[in-house]
Amino acid sequence: MAVSLLSHVVISDLCLGKPALRSLSISATVADALTALKSSEDSFISVWDCTDHTHSSLSVNVVGHDQLSSYHCTCTCVGKVCMVDVICYLCKNENLLSPFVALKAPISEILPKIPGLVMHLEPSSSLLEAIDLILEGTQNLVVPIQTRISSYSRRKQLQKPTTISSTIHNGIEFCWLTQEDIIRFLLSSIGLFSPIPALSIDTLGIISTDILAIDYHSPAISALAAITRSLAEQTSVAVIDSEGTLIGEISPFTLTCCDETVAAAITTLSSGDLMAYIDCGGPPEDLVRVVKARLKEKKLEGMLEVYNNIQDSSLSSSEDEEVALSPPRSGRYNRSMSYSARLVRRAEAIVCHPKSSLVAVMIQAIAHRVNYVWVIEDDCSLVGIVTFCDMLKVFREHLETIG
Repeated sequence: MAVSLLSHVVISDLCLGKPALRSLSISATVADALTALKSSEDSFISVWDCTDHTHSSLSVNVVGHDQLSSYHCTCTCVGKVCMVDVICYLCKNENLLSPFVALKAPISEILPKIPGLVMHLEPSSSLLEAIDLILEGTQNLVVPIQTRISSYSRRKQLQKPTTISSTIHNGIEFCWLTQEDIIRFLLSSIGLFSPIPALSIDTLGIISTDILAIDYHSPAISALAAITRSLAEQTSVAVIDSEGTLIGEISPFTLTCCDETVAAAITTLSSGDLMAYIDCGGPPEDLVRVVKARLKEKKLEGMLEVYNNIQDSSLSSSEDEEVALSPPRSGRYNRSMSYSARLVRRAEAIVCHPKSSLVAVMIQAIAHRVNYVWVIEDDCSLVGIVTFCDMLKVFREHLETIG
């Protein structure tokens, strides 16, 4: 029955109600990306190349009002960027010295260079095709939204070309599907896969010991490569003590809710202090003072100026919020506001045990909006990690055995 269900499901079924992508042009700068991310409710912004090249053309089918229309789209989504990309970019030695110059660089400087990270897919493609692409390394599937775009919207886009936040490409709006979307769909039909969901993750053999970890007392800057890799793999960096006990994590999912000043914190703090800095409620004042003092010691005047400007802006925003009579701009959070006014993720790690069932771990990850769950023993020693990709492999293999 599971095979029958999935063979008849097309990815457009999973796109119902999804918002259109916010986007940037490939001609934008890092500063443009930073501005767009700060003003967006989304953690990621798609990047598009609308250069009229024959080799980059994309034929897209869009259904509207019971008829199939074919559009020839010369715009292609070439990747995605998030605040973590900006933060890691600013942590480079040359950019710490001249952050204002670094922000003028083209967005291609922070665009992940991993092939196939973002892929276009027709709305009529099957769910199995989508799962196979994800298992091959794709993180986001770009899908045309099957609605009719008004002629007014098309004219508005043509009259006001911009590098920031255009959501319509050749008269088509797009959304994207993620690993989480597919896991949510499978969870809604989990009974069809019995008895697999009730088995433990240990029994299923999906606990990966290939983890990214750093010692609690180590400089946070030494975790920079691991943070970059964890973003690419949609996992996290475990923070452990000398005995291998899991203390917490430095997660890209947490860092996406921060602003560019975290680059200064990564450069100057230990991994343990960085966890406290990015945790819910915002950076403690004593750590803010430490960051400023160490930036001065390192003679990073440019980064210190950026840090002071944003800290002063946040303080001013915080004071305004106390007397404001109207609510702030709608959205999940506002990075220009003080930390206390944001809804951000905690640095506390989400954990399970080797004997936890697959369905329990799926629910846990979805509830906390992460793509992974750490696996620990009763004494909190770190065993490994389970990811959405590991879970999808189990379901795909199960379908092959019964297909």
